[in-house]
Amino acid sequence: MGLKVEHVSLYNFRCFSSKEIDLSAQTTIFVGKNAAGKTNTVEALQLLTAGYSFRKPTPSQLLLTGTSEAKIEISLTGDGRKLENTCTITERRRQFSKNGKKCQAADISGTLMSVLFNPDDLSMIKGGASYRREEFDDFGRQANKSYFKVFSAYTKTVEQRNKLLKSDWPDENLLDAWDLSLARGGATLLHARIHLFERLAKKTCEIYQELSGGEHLEMNYISSIGEVSLEASREEIADQFLKALSKARTDDIRRQQSTKGPHRDDVEFLIEGKDARNFGSQGQIRTVVLALKMAEVLLSEEILGEKPLLLLDDVMSELDEDRRKAIMEFAFHDIQTVITTTNLGYFSEEILEKAQIVRFSDE
Repeated sequence: MGLKVEHVSLYNFRCFSSKEIDLSAQTTIFVGKNAAGKTNTVEALQLLTAGYSFRKPTPSQLLLTGTSEAKIEISLTGDGRKLENTCTITERRRQFSKNGKKCQAADISGTLMSVLFNPDDLSMIKGGASYRREEFDDFGRQANKSYFKVFSAYTKTVEQRNKLLKSDWPDENLLDAWDLSLARGGATLLHARIHLFERLAKKTCEIYQELSGGEHLEMNYISSIGEVSLEASREEIADQFLKALSKARTDDIRRQQSTKGPHRDDVEFLIEGKDARNFGSQGQIRTVVLALKMAEVLLSEEILGEKPLLLLDDVMSELDEDRRKAIMEFAFHDIQTVITTTNLGYFSEEILEKAQIVRFSDE
């Protein structure tokens, strides 16, 4: 069965002075008006399973107005295990703990993998490349603890190299050193990312074909350092990266930013050979994103050996009846699911009979 979230406690978090919720059923539906705290609760669940929030808040933004410290906690049980993940938040920092012992966000990430689907995800295909990179990196950081650390280290290296590029006269020797560091860290990240992408893309395309009634979806990874072979070693990718950085140096100095590397890569979605970004209909785009989220659930179980927590935040109103039915049938395959909505009318009587309903009111 794997781990499941049994209880969540919120203290001085966002809009809550105090909130306790038992998650007793496989499917829990949070229902209430907008701004009643449903999404805030989902954010807490993501913070304590993934180690980050989709909103990317500063610590102070997580505090209830007028307070100086918040605390959120979840209890997880399953397979004879019992865990408690906690985050204590002050104006300047977040401190995670696991079973009472202080730890880093990377140690929290993937304790129980969580897959979040919210309305912002529907902008992923037609939005900027950063949306698509974030989707795959967020998945990677939970699926592989070393990915989390490699990603964080690489991001810091990019920031340091950019800081040097912004100086009046960038020192060429220093740039050589940062190029080497960027190439090594970037090669490790890129190697992990393209292999994860390959597995996720295969599942996404298969699910899309089933959901769409036979349409063909193709996903391609577009690397800013040129085509990278799946067979390439980290060392070979690092050499390729170094050459790309060397060619781009004059342009990087002029633009004062690093223009090559995984932080500038993209993903291409082709439906029947046409770029979904330019030619995909609203229905096709929604089906692609739905297929991707389903693929993340299936692949996370393959990698980690247990089903993830599925968080469906206010997406029922964004999907038509067929897609709502597809995601609910999928979620009912023994996946712990938390859904937020303003309207229970989106759900069948069968689902409402089996689900736990938690009502939120504007307090």
